[in-house]
Amino acid sequence: MEKGEAKSKKAGGARLCCICNERRPVLKRPKTLQQICRECFYDVFEEEIHQVIIKNRLFKSGERVAIGASGGKDSTVLAYVLSELNRRHGYGLDLFLLSIDEGITGYRDDSLETVKRNELQYGLPLQILSYKDLYGWTMDDIVKMIGLKNNCTFCGVFRRQALDRGAALLKVDKLVTGHNADDIAETVLLNILRGDIASHTYAYFKKLDYFSTECIYSPNAYRGFAREFIKDLERLRF
Repeated sequence: MEKGEAKSKKAGGARLCCICNERRPVLKRPKTLQQICRECFYDVFEEEIHQVIIKNRLFKSGERVAIGASGGKDSTVLAYVLSELNRRHGYGLDLFLLSIDEGITGYRDDSLETVKRNELQYGLPLQILSYKDLYGWTMDDIVKMIGLKNNCTFCGVFRRQALDRGAALLKVDKLVTGHNADDIAETVLLNILRGDIASHTYAYFKKLDYFSTECIYSPNAYRGFAREFIKDLERLRF
């Protein structure tokens, strides 16, 4: 029987991981319905990312790659996994952390402290660019002018441009950002609601150091309605 095809067995009434058949499962993967243990989740998660990188030829040896680092779980997982796979499989990439300081008092200051710790933990150089330096004003300044409505739209556009400018400053070949399945679902739903049809387990288990507080302006963002709707559907389903 293939290791990956091994079925869960019961020992003393306890179900075992369907991959190693040694440890108790801690999660059921929605994509495969596999019930697997923490250690096997690490292996499967990292190997799937490696296969995507190899199959799609995402990188070439010697390339300079900037990792968009916000301090949140998605970008923290991306930074950790990419640096680990780069070392393990010898991709030959020159990796950097690129962070954007929007100038949101009581929010971005704390998350950047996490990114600075990531810099030391993963041994990756860090470049921080601020709205103040790039545009002459902070996100707090913008909110004072326009109010709380639609401010996330402004921030999103400015942040993407700031990442592009940072990538140009670092003279990198590629810029990578971290996203999860909820992000994709929310974006698809938002596009439908707008009529524009065409347009946190790993970090927890690995005990990665990341910043998890929502932006103080995000409760008024349109995406928040899509997020809550999706979570309501999940509660009904599971």
